[in-house]
Amino acid sequence: MLAATAAAVVLVALVLLLLLVVFRRRSEAAVVTKGRLPPGPRGLPVLGNMHQMLANRPAVFRWLHRLLDDAGGGIVRVRLGPVHVVAVSCPEVAREVLRGRNDAVFADRPTTFAAESFSVGYRSASIAPFGDQWRKMRRVLTAEVLAPATEGRLRAVREGEADHLVRYVRALCRRDGPDCPGAVDVRHVARHFCGNVIRRLTLGRRHFARDEQPPADGVGGPGRDEVEHVDALFATLNYLDAFCVSDYFPALVGLDLDGHERVVRGVMRTLSRLHDPVVEARVEEWRLLRKAGERRDPADFLDVLASLDDAAGRPLLTVEEIKAQTIDIMIATVDNPSNAAEWALAEIMNRPGVMAKAVAELDAVVGRDRLVAERDVRGLNYLKACIREAFRLHPYHPFNPPRVAMADTAVAGYAIPKGSQVILSRVGLGRNPRVWEDPLEFRPERHLAGLGGAAGAAGSGVSLSEPELRFISFSTGRRGCPGLSLGTLITVMLLARLLQGFEWTTPTGVGTVDLREAAASLVLAEPLVLQATPRLPAHLYEAK
Repeated sequence: MLAATAAAVVLVALVLLLLLVVFRRRSEAAVVTKGRLPPGPRGLPVLGNMHQMLANRPAVFRWLHRLLDDAGGGIVRVRLGPVHVVAVSCPEVAREVLRGRNDAVFADRPTTFAAESFSVGYRSASIAPFGDQWRKMRRVLTAEVLAPATEGRLRAVREGEADHLVRYVRALCRRDGPDCPGAVDVRHVARHFCGNVIRRLTLGRRHFARDEQPPADGVGGPGRDEVEHVDALFATLNYLDAFCVSDYFPALVGLDLDGHERVVRGVMRTLSRLHDPVVEARVEEWRLLRKAGERRDPADFLDVLASLDDAAGRPLLTVEEIKAQTIDIMIATVDNPSNAAEWALAEIMNRPGVMAKAVAELDAVVGRDRLVAERDVRGLNYLKACIREAFRLHPYHPFNPPRVAMADTAVAGYAIPKGSQVILSRVGLGRNPRVWEDPLEFRPERHLAGLGGAAGAAGSGVSLSEPELRFISFSTGRRGCPGLSLGTLITVMLLARLLQGFEWTTPTGVGTVDLREAAASLVLAEPLVLQATPRLPAHLYEAK
């Protein structure tokens, strides 16, 4: 009832503003194209398919995937107000979007209320529209923050958080609950592991408060600030490209017809409250170091950002740019590793043979007399195949972030007008029956055939990347994810420590794990809760 009322309010408001839209955005409302547009449902004047989009909220992505299935050609178009949104689920078409000339044509990003808010005015690398600011921040990210030297310097930090992970899970094993003694909420553990890692890497701290003492029960889990932080990061991801009405009718920004702006402002208040004091204090520290003519080695990503100088010896980045890039780094890190680990463990629990192979590989490559380390990742091919399969079958996001056409172009023989948004379907690619045999079956072995091809460069073993776009793990192309190496290390270490350190069983009275997706997202409908028993010598779980 509430959803229907909200949709009615939006439609009435759109009708009342029809003349304003027509006269102020005439050039966008009547796009002139040369050639045939991709197939799609018929729309209304001015609104296009906006009414259908609203009727399918909050699971708009499921509506788009039904359209893709009905179209049958791996490409479909809807018009949301003046904007053509083109969804793609075919690897050949996806490669046409992200390779060659079109990769440069589709290098722009949408300008929306959420994007402007989360990027502190379009200052961060992944969200900024194409232009000088994007080039600057992308260069900083790839050449400095995610440089191999920085990755190597921070290895001990990452492995320290992996050690904390096994201590935390062991502590949870010892807790007695009324319903399930020793129960472990894997989603909670995975998300907060990722939160801990990226806070340590970026801000140099696991906790925001100065007092980092564990709680009275000795578990050492996240405090209130850390829970709010991780929740805010996931809310950022969920609202950044959320098919908000004002994303397509910018004149409506400020009316907050669907409530998105209120949520976005609340998320930014949380992130600003937690991040800003740390960022501002560190920038001041580096200002004083410059004034004194002193330097020190950067200890984390924030140090890297604050220490960069331009050609004249002045700070390269403003405080606002550093704040924006800090958010950018964090939201890019927490979702895929935690979601892949939860789904992979859920699938493996229902497949004892897969579990046995993954654990046997860990015992063979690492053994049981030490904890798995980053140096072992290269040899854990079956484990990486399990993660690839989780990325393929269970992505966190249904679509890649939108790419905006900066000029008229063509894809798969169809005309794509300037200003159109192209979104690649992670679900449609990864579950495409023309590409994958038994696409809904979790089968890691499919990624082990010929370790040279898509699984990885010849002789290098299984890689989590997928350059042929048969599914999407890490974005590729000009606006792709530069954090493949870091993302691989975090994801593999998370799942490897969980499988090496513990034997997992379903709670008493539970047979198999329920693999249903949530109605409005691709996560498990219910967080994965299992019982864990330590399987390694006791001293390996102790703090060093």
